[in-house]
Amino acid sequence: MAAAPQPVPPEALYREPPPTRFHEVHGVNIRVDQSGTRATRVESFANGLCFSREPLAPGQVFLVEIEEKELGWCGHLRLGLTALDPGSLTPVPEYSLPDLVSLGRSWVFAITRHHNRVATEGQEEEPPGRLPGLLDEPYLHIEQLRIPRDRLVGRSRPGRYSHLLDQLYELNVLPPTARRSRLGVLFCPRPDGTADMHILINGEDMGPSARGLPTTQPLYAVVDVFASTKSVHLVQLEYGLPSLQTLCRIVIQRNVIHRLAIDGLHLPTGLKDFCKYE
Repeated sequence: MAAAPQPVPPEALYREPPPTRFHEVHGVNIRVDQSGTRATRVESFANGLCFSREPLAPGQVFLVEIEEKELGWCGHLRLGLTALDPGSLTPVPEYSLPDLVSLGRSWVFAITRHHNRVATEGQEEEPPGRLPGLLDEPYLHIEQLRIPRDRLVGRSRPGRYSHLLDQLYELNVLPPTARRSRLGVLFCPRPDGTADMHILINGEDMGPSARGLPTTQPLYAVVDVFASTKSVHLVQLEYGLPSLQTLCRIVIQRNVIHRLAIDGLHLPTGLKDFCKYE
């Protein structure tokens, strides 16, 4: 009789994971750049499945930013996890939903412009609320995990009237399906030896979108560059202490009215761009 799976120790949840990359196996319409961090669908609206190169560690976020959209298609990015080895998928399924999921041991969530939050048992889906400012709550808490929110949040490019839309840029939250939105997937181990899959959208946890995932098997991230989503690139996170660059940005955020004001500061161009765009 097989032994019961052991819970993942808390200290394992805070080890710095390696940088994320896309797997060399992907849909026939996908092109991955040489760095392995950008995936683009070059034709049609389907055959855009991508996977993480390595299985995710517990609590590790596979985070992408929508880089390019394509008009004329109905549907958006899809995210999830699979216990199937991407290298064994010959051919790669045309769609994540339903094709990949129908193979078993795969869990995929379709991102929509609205109503992405998962209602817990006995509760209705909560209406979207105002996201706490990055200066008010710099960490996202999911069960026993604590993830810095700074790089989880997508930001629109600043323009002449962007400050009116941003209400101070640290509160700027894009629609989930918009360009520059950041979406991620991770799994959180539970005491019973299983895991919950969580979807993150611009720094907010949408709740457990799938439960009972096996923690005894490698879990790869699934990104379906589907329909109106044409290109995405990976965003690397800081899991431990924030970098000096991030700390500088937090100080700058506390002392500017909106992003256009950053241009007038006597700072290196690279730091100003980091504050405005990243």
